Amino acid sequence: MDQEKVKRWRLILGEAAEEKLQPLGAGATLDEESRIMDEALAAIYDGTAGSPGSPGGPGSRQAGGAGTGGVGVGSRKAGLGPSAPKLAKWLGDIRTFFPTDIVSVIQTDAIERRGLKQLLLEPELLSQVKPDIQMVATLMALKGMVPEQTKETARQLVQAVVEEITKRLSQELQRAVTGALNRRRHSPLPSISGLDWDRTIRRNLKHYDQERKLLLPEKVYFFDRARRSKEWTVILDIDQSGSMANSVIYASIIGSIFASMPALDTRVVAFDTEVVDLSEQCATDPVDMLFGIQLGGGTDINKSIAYCEPFISEPKKTLFILVSDLFEGGNRSEMLLRLEAMHQAGVKVLCLLALSDDGKPSYDENVAKKLASFGIPCFGCSPDRLPELIEGALKGQDLVQLANRITAANNL
Repeated sequence: MDQEKVKRWRLILGEAAEEKLQPLGAGATLDEESRIMDEALAAIYDGTAGSPGSPGGPGSRQAGGAGTGGVGVGSRKAGLGPSAPKLAKWLGDIRTFFPTDIVSVIQTDAIERRGLKQLLLEPELLSQVKPDIQMVATLMALKGMVPEQTKETARQLVQAVVEEITKRLSQELQRAVTGALNRRRHSPLPSISGLDWDRTIRRNLKHYDQERKLLLPEKVYFFDRARRSKEWTVILDIDQSGSMANSVIYASIIGSIFASMPALDTRVVAFDTEVVDLSEQCATDPVDMLFGIQLGGGTDINKSIAYCEPFISEPKKTLFILVSDLFEGGNRSEMLLRLEAMHQAGVKVLCLLALSDDGKPSYDENVAKKLASFGIPCFGCSPDRLPELIEGALKGQDLVQLANRITAANNL
């Protein structure tokens, strides 16, 4: 058997399988680098009785951590122990020896499976954590527990993730909005409020009639529509229940990108059983905005829609995006009526069941089907597909067809 495969099986199965793998080759004996990887995995995925900061309960390495297989191998004595030095070394090891995406999985599993909230409560440890969206979601959920001396480190971690997502999405979203609204540099449509007087006069000076002392313009120039502010209203209504954590983070950061565009009047609202308007924070400090979100709790979608309705002054120039799994704890019938009325009035209404990298939602199918019967598409969307969605919606494309195309692309 290929020795590299033997070594990989040894890492998957753990130390207890080493003796049984020996007949297959020398790969069962780990080299120094693989031994460090094995110890890092053992600290999370192999079990001995423990407490927060050490492995808890008998168990085995299972899928979901570092790509390992779900094969039971009994208990082991490996563990991080309660001390900060051991945790610091472990964090350094996983960032050194595992790919970036696997580091994110292991860090998340360390908190969820082993109760290692110590990672988030000590600045010297938190500073070594890889910034990623899962870690931000965990920090948001535990923000009330983060001690004062750790808050600045936590903020820096969140800031790094906000900047990474903004860099990843901002240019394409800007292009999408500009592409939808700036159909021409100058528009031939007559509008006195959009008349570019300076350009019109300068370009037509040669047509000045000296006898009548009149300027007879051959061509009149108008500013393009998108250069005038607040061409469209975009409302993001975000469900902040715990199951929507990644979607909440992405939607909030995307809201801050929209808020930076003069052509859009952006509103960002988050809700559970109460409604909080994040529009101002969204436009000024998206990090503070994220810390203002309270993950978990109940869900009253109807209440949030009622709050958003007064923002709709021109229905046919409004894009309403509900980011929710549609599990309504409030008045479901009234919620459906509000959304149907909004759609009938000409508002472009979309329901994003998930806004996450996998774009695969868990949601209330009955409510989604009812909304679909109104002509309101309900679907999961990855952030990278969002620019296409926004551009199509602002251009007046059929939203159902657009949603079907994006869903098909997500499933490829």
